[in-house]
Amino acid sequence: MIVKLTAPLLLVASIVTPALAQTTSRPPAMLIHGNYCGPGNNSPLPPIDALDAACARHDACTPDGGLPTKACNLRLQREAALVSRDARQPDDLRSLAGLISVSASMMLADAAPGSAPAATAVPVSHDVAARETRWSPVSTGTPALTTDQDSEDAE
Repeated sequence: MIVKLTAPLLLVASIVTPALAQTTSRPPAMLIHGNYCGPGNNSPLPPIDALDAACARHDACTPDGGLPTKACNLRLQREAALVSRDARQPDDLRSLAGLISVSASMMLADAAPGSAPAATAVPVSHDVAARETRWSPVSTGTPALTTDQDSEDAE
């Protein structure tokens, strides 16, 4: 009876012991790209590309357990947008960089550096089209309705 129980117990002990030896003091990283993009990071490792380097700079200006400043989020948004428009980058990286740029515009930020931590939404435009290329009814020659035409149509 003891021999039958000893073998399974030794097997379980040999499987569990290496897992117990791999404890870390930091929480697990939930990364979506590279070593720095996402909650947490793999800080001793270098960034794998330009997008990961932008995320590493964002992690560097974010205090441990705190919110980044508005300027820190704007920098990540700007750098990720540049990667998303870089034709030399692979399409999947450019798509992910666009997603991170938009996400950075919606991240919470510390209201003022050095003040009490207060989470506030940072309204940032993530519009990448230049003002000259935007559609406008005036630029296409479509006549705009005046108040006189509106009242005549209503009758």
